[in-house]
Amino acid sequence: MPESAPWITYRPELKVLDCTLRDGGLVNAHQFSDDFARKVYETGVAAGIDYLEVGYKNAPRLFDPQRFGPLRHCDEAYLHKLFGDHDPEKTGLKLAAMADAGKSDWKTQIVPRGESVLDVIRVACYAHQISEAAEMIRFAHDLGYETTCNIMAISVVSETEIDQALEVIRDTPADTVVVVDSFGALYREQIDNLVRKYQHALEGTGKEIGIHAHNNLQLAFANTIEAIILGCNRADATLAGLGRGAGNCPTEILVGFLRNPKYRQRPIIEFLQKELPAIRERLEWGPLLPYNITGQMNTHPRAAIEWLESDERDDVVAFYDKIVADI
Repeated sequence: MPESAPWITYRPELKVLDCTLRDGGLVNAHQFSDDFARKVYETGVAAGIDYLEVGYKNAPRLFDPQRFGPLRHCDEAYLHKLFGDHDPEKTGLKLAAMADAGKSDWKTQIVPRGESVLDVIRVACYAHQISEAAEMIRFAHDLGYETTCNIMAISVVSETEIDQALEVIRDTPADTVVVVDSFGALYREQIDNLVRKYQHALEGTGKEIGIHAHNNLQLAFANTIEAIILGCNRADATLAGLGRGAGNCPTEILVGFLRNPKYRQRPIIEFLQKELPAIRERLEWGPLLPYNITGQMNTHPRAAIEWLESDERDDVVAFYDKIVADI
């Protein structure tokens, strides 16, 4: 993998994964209508997006179906109802779902590739769950899926732990390993260090490096570009940046930046024109000041989410004092 890569042209091996339905679903407990989910899929196809992550393979026993929408569990019957006509050979789009270590009944929820509309299983874990993640990756790979490993909250993981986790993942069949800035706390220099660390640890394996950035410091797009320049060939984004808390790198901005002629902005802009006003009326996300504070403090945004849902949401000074006192 090259140490640097030009950005004034395009790399055909660079691929975009839109995770609007998965990460965006964390804003509304995945209570998307079937019609909305289908429109996101059709937009991805029309825009030339490479991967669409449609939700989680998480256990219904842990995520009550009465509270969480069906894309939290990605039951195969439901996926077939939504995407039964999916054909990656015709569309150029692959469908993915995320399975969390510790939250998925993966031995029963993940079925053989030939029985699913999914093409990719993305395994997410914290550093201390890396052994289970490795087992999950091997399991999904043996069932015929392309696989990835997303080590979450990397901004609070020690250098030694990162090295050890990458050593474990190196020996798995994971196709991609993703740098995940869960707290939206990383700056360019830290992105540089992590991308180079991943590249060095995985050199010679053929694994791709990915980037998944959150926007607490309004750096999600900038950090994604930095990772791409350094040679990352997998980039995550969401439509309008829709995602938990401060949200993600916006798909429309990323596609506009990339020079690959296969990507088309117009279908994305049309989707946002038609769908975004109604979404904004129901849901709140983006780099609001409480999320900026948690990003600066390198802490989970759940505290900001809870504060913004409380009667004290407008007293940001009190929130700041609380976060500082808790650190």
